[in-house]
Amino acid sequence: MSLILQIETSTTSCSVALAQNAKVLSHKSINQRNIHAEVITVFIDEIFAEKNLRINELDAVAVSCGPGSYTGLRIGVSTAKGLCFSLDKPLIAVETLLSMAAGFLSRFPNQTKEKFLLCPMIDARRMEVFTALFDQDLNRIQETSAAIITEESFGENLNQHKIIFFGDGAAKCKAVLGNHANAVFIDTFLNEATDMTLLAEAKFSQKQFEDVAYFEPFYLKDFIGSKIG
Repeated sequence: MSLILQIETSTTSCSVALAQNAKVLSHKSINQRNIHAEVITVFIDEIFAEKNLRINELDAVAVSCGPGSYTGLRIGVSTAKGLCFSLDKPLIAVETLLSMAAGFLSRFPNQTKEKFLLCPMIDARRMEVFTALFDQDLNRIQETSAAIITEESFGENLNQHKIIFFGDGAAKCKAVLGNHANAVFIDTFLNEATDMTLLAEAKFSQKQFEDVAYFEPFYLKDFIGSKIG
């Protein structure tokens, strides 16, 4: 049995979910910039009240650990670490882009009947995005990076495969690669805490926990944007 609180604050989406044995019991979310600190603890209180559960019944806390918004990540990770310290529960970190790819597969099954690569994108500063490439089994095809998208981005991968672009950074990519025959853009995807359910459960089962005292988010903020080839 596992009862895991899941926290997502890496983008403008502030989302909290409660999952038991890899099934979501309840979730709350809002997509609004600069509101995370105001609503995250309220959301946590509400989902426990809805299910008539006590927070000390948790088995672990999972948090989306980046890359993403510096402020958003700090709020989410600080909240998760505070709960883990006070409740003496383990901390699970789930990479945001991987979580988005897993969420896309579960929420858009009709889009993935053919063979595709998945390209989650998070809006970064100016013309940059945080991005990576995954196949439909969530194997990493291209490492996470901060990138400035050009017409040459994704190179042979885009010439040889359909790539589904999604997330709040995909609009920047669409402006550059929108006419490519193999580029598919999903405008309705918003990352949620529910996206990490299966990944968090797998880490819990394998006892892949973080050191609560020393864990820091994966900011990627100091990386210089580079072309993806």
